[in-house]
Amino acid sequence: MDQSGDRKAVVVKNLEKRFGSFIAVNRVSFEVGVGEIFGFLGPNGAGKSTTIRMLCGILAPSGGEGTVAGYDVLGEAEKIKAHIGYMSQKFSLYEDLTVEENIDFYSGIYRIPREKKKARKDWVIEMAGLKEHRSSKTAILSGGWKQRLSLGCAILHEPPIIFLDEPTSGVDPISRRQFWDLIYELSGKGVTVFVTTHYMDEAEYCDRIGLIYRGELIALGSPETLKNELMQEDILEVISDRPQDAMVDLEGVEGVKESALFGKGLHVVVSNADQAADSVRKRLQAKGYRIERIEKIVPSLEDVFVSLIEARDRAGEPQREVAR
Repeated sequence: MDQSGDRKAVVVKNLEKRFGSFIAVNRVSFEVGVGEIFGFLGPNGAGKSTTIRMLCGILAPSGGEGTVAGYDVLGEAEKIKAHIGYMSQKFSLYEDLTVEENIDFYSGIYRIPREKKKARKDWVIEMAGLKEHRSSKTAILSGGWKQRLSLGCAILHEPPIIFLDEPTSGVDPISRRQFWDLIYELSGKGVTVFVTTHYMDEAEYCDRIGLIYRGELIALGSPETLKNELMQEDILEVISDRPQDAMVDLEGVEGVKESALFGKGLHVVVSNADQAADSVRKRLQAKGYRIERIEKIVPSLEDVFVSLIEARDRAGEPQREVAR
Protein backbone atom coordinates (compact mmCIF):
# COMPACT_ATOMS: atom_id res chain seq x y z
CA MET A 1 0.00 0.00 0.00
CA ASP A 2 1.94 3.03 -1.23
CA GLN A 3 1.11 5.98 0.99
CA SER A 4 4.21 7.90 0.07
CA GLY A 5 2.93 10.98 -1.70
CA ASP A 6 6.11 12.96 -2.33
CA ARG A 7 7.85 11.75 0.82
CA LYS A 8 10.78 9.40 0.35
CA ALA A 9 12.03 6.87 2.87
CA VAL A 10 15.03 5.77 0.79
CA VAL A 11 16.86 7.75 -1.90
CA VAL A 12 20.04 6.49 -3.59
CA LYS A 13 21.93 8.00 -6.51
CA ASN A 14 24.75 6.18 -8.28
CA LEU A 15 25.40 3.99 -5.22
CA GLU A 16 28.47 1.86 -5.69
CA LYS A 17 30.42 -0.79 -3.79
CA ARG A 18 33.83 -2.02 -4.88
CA PHE A 19 35.97 -4.73 -3.38
CA GLY A 20 39.35 -4.01 -4.92
CA SER A 21 38.85 -4.13 -8.69
CA PHE A 22 35.59 -6.05 -8.36
CA ILE A 23 32.38 -3.97 -8.67
CA ALA A 24 29.66 -5.58 -6.53
CA VAL A 25 27.11 -2.77 -6.93
CA ASN A 26 27.45 -0.50 -9.93
CA ARG A 27 25.96 3.04 -9.78
CA VAL A 28 22.48 2.03 -8.64
CA SER A 29 19.79 4.73 -8.36
CA PHE A 30 16.21 4.48 -7.05
CA GLU A 31 13.76 5.93 -4.54
CA VAL A 32 11.31 4.28 -2.13
CA GLY A 33 8.28 6.17 -0.89
CA VAL A 34 7.07 6.26 2.70
CA GLY A 35 4.69 3.35 3.34
CA GLU A 36 5.69 1.57 0.13
CA ILE A 37 6.44 -2.14 -0.20
CA PHE A 38 9.50 -2.19 -2.43
CA GLY A 39 10.73 -5.51 -3.79
CA PHE A 40 14.41 -5.88 -4.65
CA LEU A 41 14.94 -8.91 -6.87
CA GLY A 42 17.74 -10.58 -8.69
CA PRO A 43 19.57 -13.89 -9.13
CA ASN A 44 21.95 -15.16 -6.48
CA GLY A 45 25.07 -13.04 -6.61
CA ALA A 46 23.37 -10.03 -8.22
CA GLY A 47 24.24 -7.61 -5.42
CA LYS A 48 20.98 -7.57 -3.43
CA SER A 49 22.45 -8.24 0.01
CA THR A 50 25.39 -5.91 -0.60
CA THR A 51 22.97 -3.09 -1.41
CA ILE A 52 20.86 -3.77 1.67
CA ARG A 53 23.95 -3.78 3.89
CA MET A 54 24.93 -0.36 2.58
CA LEU A 55 21.44 1.01 3.15
CA CYS A 56 21.40 -0.39 6.71
CA GLY A 57 24.68 1.26 7.64
CA ILE A 58 26.49 -2.08 7.91
CA LEU A 59 28.72 -1.60 4.87
CA ALA A 60 30.23 1.70 3.72
CA PRO A 61 29.56 2.60 0.05
CA SER A 62 32.52 3.15 -2.26
CA GLY A 63 30.74 5.90 -4.17
CA GLY A 64 27.49 7.64 -4.89
CA GLU A 65 25.11 9.09 -2.35
CA GLY A 66 21.91 8.27 -0.55
CA THR A 67 19.67 8.75 2.44
CA VAL A 68 17.66 6.33 4.56
CA ALA A 69 15.03 7.81 6.89
CA GLY A 70 16.60 11.17 6.04
CA TYR A 71 20.11 10.16 7.19
CA ASP A 72 23.20 10.04 4.98
CA VAL A 73 24.43 6.53 4.12
CA LEU A 74 27.98 7.85 3.89
CA GLY A 75 28.29 9.60 7.26
CA GLU A 76 25.33 8.78 9.49
CA ALA A 77 25.32 4.98 9.67
CA GLU A 78 24.60 4.86 13.42
CA LYS A 79 21.59 7.16 13.06
CA ILE A 80 20.28 4.97 10.23
CA LYS A 81 20.60 1.85 12.41
CA ALA A 82 18.47 3.50 15.12
CA HIS A 83 15.65 4.23 12.66
CA ILE A 84 15.38 0.93 10.80
CA GLY A 85 14.52 -2.70 11.45
CA TYR A 86 16.59 -5.39 9.78
CA MET A 87 15.74 -9.05 9.37
CA SER A 88 18.42 -11.15 7.68
CA GLN A 89 17.84 -14.30 5.66
CA LYS A 90 19.62 -16.31 8.34
CA PHE A 91 17.67 -16.86 11.56
CA SER A 92 19.40 -14.56 14.05
CA LEU A 93 17.65 -15.11 17.39
CA TYR A 94 19.10 -17.16 20.24
CA GLU A 95 17.66 -20.64 20.07
CA ASP A 96 18.65 -21.53 23.64
CA LEU A 97 16.61 -18.59 24.99
CA THR A 98 12.85 -18.63 25.43
CA VAL A 99 10.55 -16.51 23.27
CA GLU A 100 10.23 -13.93 26.06
CA GLU A 101 13.96 -13.89 26.76
CA ASN A 102 14.72 -13.16 23.11
CA ILE A 103 12.24 -10.29 23.12
CA ASP A 104 13.70 -8.94 26.39
CA PHE A 105 17.20 -9.13 24.91
CA TYR A 106 16.23 -7.11 21.84
CA SER A 107 14.32 -4.64 24.00
CA GLY A 108 17.63 -3.92 25.70
CA ILE A 109 19.52 -3.69 22.42
CA TYR A 110 17.01 -1.11 21.13
CA ARG A 111 16.86 0.70 24.49
CA ILE A 112 13.10 0.56 24.67
CA PRO A 113 11.91 2.63 27.67
CA ARG A 114 10.92 0.56 30.70
CA GLU A 115 7.34 1.82 30.61
CA LYS A 116 6.91 0.55 27.03
CA LYS A 117 8.66 -2.82 27.30
CA LYS A 118 5.69 -4.88 28.47
CA ALA A 119 3.32 -3.44 25.88
CA ARG A 120 5.81 -4.06 23.06
CA LYS A 121 6.54 -7.60 24.27
CA ASP A 122 2.83 -8.39 24.44
CA TRP A 123 2.39 -6.99 20.93
CA VAL A 124 5.16 -9.19 19.48
CA ILE A 125 3.80 -12.32 21.14
CA GLU A 126 0.28 -11.55 19.91
CA MET A 127 1.47 -10.72 16.40
CA ALA A 128 3.59 -13.86 16.18
CA GLY A 129 0.82 -16.09 17.54
CA LEU A 130 3.06 -17.30 20.36
CA LYS A 131 0.84 -16.86 23.43
CA GLU A 132 1.05 -20.57 24.18
CA HIS A 133 4.82 -20.61 23.63
CA ARG A 134 6.06 -17.48 25.34
CA SER A 135 8.06 -19.60 27.82
CA SER A 136 9.20 -22.16 25.25
CA LYS A 137 12.76 -22.40 23.98
CA THR A 138 13.00 -20.74 20.59
CA ALA A 139 14.71 -23.85 19.19
CA ILE A 140 11.44 -25.85 19.25
CA LEU A 141 9.44 -23.34 17.20
CA SER A 142 8.38 -24.09 13.62
CA GLY A 143 9.93 -22.12 10.77
CA GLY A 144 6.87 -19.90 10.43
CA TRP A 145 6.80 -19.01 14.13
CA LYS A 146 10.53 -18.29 14.16
CA GLN A 147 10.07 -16.04 11.17
CA ARG A 148 7.30 -14.00 12.82
CA LEU A 149 9.25 -13.79 16.07
CA SER A 150 12.27 -12.50 14.11
CA LEU A 151 10.09 -9.86 12.47
CA GLY A 152 8.64 -8.86 15.83
CA CYS A 153 12.10 -8.46 17.37
CA ALA A 154 13.27 -6.44 14.34
CA ILE A 155 10.44 -3.93 14.80
CA LEU A 156 10.22 -3.81 18.61
CA HIS A 157 11.42 -0.19 18.52
CA GLU A 158 8.75 0.74 15.93
CA PRO A 159 11.13 1.82 13.15
CA PRO A 160 9.68 3.71 10.15
CA ILE A 161 11.60 1.49 7.69
CA ILE A 162 12.22 -2.26 7.77
CA PHE A 163 14.66 -4.19 5.58
CA LEU A 164 13.82 -7.85 5.04
CA ASP A 165 16.53 -9.89 3.32
CA GLU A 166 15.00 -13.11 1.90
CA PRO A 167 12.72 -13.30 4.97
CA THR A 168 10.63 -16.27 3.81
CA SER A 169 13.38 -18.51 2.46
CA GLY A 170 12.73 -22.10 3.48
CA VAL A 171 9.29 -21.41 5.00
CA ASP A 172 6.15 -23.27 3.96
CA PRO A 173 3.63 -21.53 1.62
CA ILE A 174 0.97 -20.98 4.31
CA SER A 175 3.48 -19.34 6.65
CA ARG A 176 4.75 -17.19 3.76
CA ARG A 177 1.22 -15.96 3.07
CA GLN A 178 0.68 -15.17 6.76
CA PHE A 179 3.98 -13.31 6.84
CA TRP A 180 2.91 -11.16 3.91
CA ASP A 181 -0.34 -10.37 5.69
CA LEU A 182 1.81 -8.87 8.45
CA ILE A 183 3.82 -6.89 5.89
CA TYR A 184 0.59 -5.44 4.43
CA GLU A 185 -0.56 -4.52 7.91
CA LEU A 186 2.69 -2.67 8.64
CA SER A 187 2.61 -0.90 5.28
CA GLY A 188 -0.96 0.18 5.97
CA LYS A 189 0.31 1.92 9.10
CA GLY A 190 2.88 3.88 7.10
CA VAL A 191 5.90 1.61 7.63
CA THR A 192 8.17 1.37 4.60
CA VAL A 193 9.10 -2.22 3.69
CA PHE A 194 12.19 -2.98 1.61
CA VAL A 195 12.26 -6.69 0.85
CA THR A 196 14.41 -9.04 -1.19
CA THR A 197 12.91 -12.30 -2.37
CA HIS A 198 13.44 -14.94 -5.02
CA TYR A 199 9.80 -16.06 -4.96
CA MET A 200 8.03 -14.66 -8.01
CA ASP A 201 4.58 -14.88 -6.37
CA GLU A 202 5.86 -12.67 -3.54
CA ALA A 203 7.16 -10.12 -6.01
CA GLU A 204 3.56 -9.65 -7.18
CA TYR A 205 2.66 -8.40 -3.67
CA CYS A 206 5.04 -5.44 -3.92
CA ASP A 207 4.01 -1.92 -4.93
CA ARG A 208 7.15 -1.58 -7.04
CA ILE A 209 10.06 -3.81 -7.96
CA GLY A 210 13.69 -3.18 -8.77
CA LEU A 211 15.56 -5.91 -10.68
CA ILE A 212 19.31 -6.01 -10.08
CA TYR A 213 21.65 -8.09 -12.22
CA ARG A 214 25.44 -8.19 -12.02
CA GLY A 215 25.32 -5.20 -9.70
CA GLU A 216 23.24 -3.03 -12.04
CA LEU A 217 19.60 -2.04 -11.78
CA ILE A 218 18.11 -3.19 -15.10
CA ALA A 219 14.37 -2.65 -14.44
CA LEU A 220 12.24 -0.58 -12.08
CA GLY A 221 8.45 -0.28 -11.86
CA SER A 222 5.22 -1.81 -10.61
CA PRO A 223 4.58 -5.49 -11.36
CA GLU A 224 1.97 -4.52 -13.96
CA THR A 225 4.30 -2.04 -15.63
CA LEU A 226 7.09 -4.59 -15.86
CA LYS A 227 4.78 -7.24 -17.32
CA ASN A 228 3.00 -4.99 -19.82
CA GLU A 229 5.71 -2.60 -20.94
CA LEU A 230 9.15 -4.17 -20.57
CA MET A 231 8.71 -7.56 -22.22
CA GLN A 232 10.08 -7.33 -25.76
CA GLU A 233 8.82 -10.74 -26.87
CA ASP A 234 5.38 -12.37 -26.76
CA ILE A 235 4.50 -15.37 -24.62
CA LEU A 236 2.42 -18.31 -25.82
CA GLU A 237 0.91 -20.62 -23.25
CA VAL A 238 0.90 -24.12 -24.69
CA ILE A 239 -1.15 -26.79 -22.90
CA SER A 240 -0.77 -30.30 -24.29
CA ASP A 241 0.06 -33.80 -23.20
CA ARG A 242 3.77 -34.54 -22.62
CA PRO A 243 4.86 -30.92 -22.10
CA GLN A 244 8.47 -31.86 -21.39
CA ASP A 245 8.74 -33.68 -24.72
CA ALA A 246 6.98 -30.79 -26.43
CA MET A 247 9.61 -28.38 -25.15
CA VAL A 248 12.26 -30.37 -27.01
CA ASP A 249 10.17 -30.73 -30.18
CA LEU A 250 9.56 -26.97 -30.38
CA GLU A 251 13.27 -26.24 -30.71
CA GLY A 252 13.99 -24.78 -34.13
CA VAL A 253 10.38 -23.84 -34.94
CA GLU A 254 10.31 -20.54 -36.82
CA GLY A 255 9.67 -17.62 -34.47
CA VAL A 256 10.25 -19.64 -31.28
CA LYS A 257 13.10 -18.31 -29.16
CA GLU A 258 12.80 -20.61 -26.16
CA SER A 259 10.31 -22.53 -24.07
CA ALA A 260 10.10 -23.54 -20.43
CA LEU A 261 7.87 -25.70 -18.26
CA PHE A 262 5.34 -23.58 -16.40
CA GLY A 263 2.71 -25.29 -14.27
CA LYS A 264 1.16 -28.08 -16.32
CA GLY A 265 2.14 -26.57 -19.65
CA LEU A 266 4.75 -24.48 -21.42
CA HIS A 267 5.51 -20.80 -21.71
CA VAL A 268 6.95 -20.32 -25.17
CA VAL A 269 8.84 -17.09 -25.91
CA VAL A 270 8.19 -15.99 -29.49
CA SER A 271 8.93 -13.01 -31.70
CA ASN A 272 5.30 -12.61 -32.79
CA ALA A 273 2.49 -14.57 -31.14
CA ASP A 274 0.09 -14.48 -34.09
CA GLN A 275 2.65 -15.82 -36.53
CA ALA A 276 4.31 -18.32 -34.19
CA ALA A 277 1.09 -19.87 -32.84
CA ASP A 278 0.34 -21.48 -36.18
CA SER A 279 3.87 -22.84 -36.53
CA VAL A 280 3.79 -24.23 -32.98
CA ARG A 281 0.43 -25.90 -33.57
CA LYS A 282 1.58 -27.51 -36.84
CA ARG A 283 4.77 -28.87 -35.28
CA LEU A 284 2.96 -30.41 -32.30
CA GLN A 285 0.19 -31.87 -34.48
CA ALA A 286 2.80 -33.39 -36.78
CA LYS A 287 4.42 -35.02 -33.75
CA GLY A 288 1.11 -36.47 -32.56
CA TYR A 289 0.46 -34.32 -29.48
CA ARG A 290 -3.02 -33.76 -28.04
CA ILE A 291 -3.30 -29.98 -27.88
CA GLU A 292 -5.64 -28.41 -25.33
CA ARG A 293 -4.85 -24.80 -26.15
CA ILE A 294 -2.28 -22.40 -27.56
CA GLU A 295 -2.85 -18.75 -26.73
CA LYS A 296 -1.01 -15.49 -26.16
CA ILE A 297 -0.90 -14.49 -22.49
CA VAL A 298 0.34 -11.62 -20.38
CA PRO A 299 3.87 -12.62 -19.33
CA SER A 300 4.54 -13.60 -15.75
CA LEU A 301 7.15 -11.71 -13.75
CA GLU A 302 9.37 -14.76 -14.12
CA ASP A 303 9.03 -14.49 -17.92
CA VAL A 304 9.92 -10.79 -17.77
CA PHE A 305 12.94 -11.25 -15.54
CA VAL A 306 14.34 -14.11 -17.60
CA SER A 307 13.84 -12.07 -20.79
CA LEU A 308 15.52 -8.96 -19.36
CA ILE A 309 18.47 -10.90 -17.99
CA GLU A 310 19.00 -12.80 -21.25
CA ALA A 311 18.71 -9.57 -23.22
CA ARG A 312 21.41 -8.06 -21.02
CA ASP A 313 23.61 -11.10 -21.59
CA ARG A 314 23.06 -10.92 -25.37
CA ALA A 315 24.05 -7.25 -25.29
CA GLY A 316 27.57 -8.46 -24.61
CA GLU A 317 28.04 -7.23 -21.07
CA PRO A 318 31.38 -8.59 -19.88
CA GLN A 319 31.19 -11.53 -17.48
CA ARG A 320 32.08 -10.49 -13.97
CA GLU A 321 32.62 -12.15 -10.66
CA VAL A 322 29.44 -12.36 -8.57
CA ALA A 323 28.63 -10.82 -5.19
CA ARG A 324 26.20 -11.75 -2.49
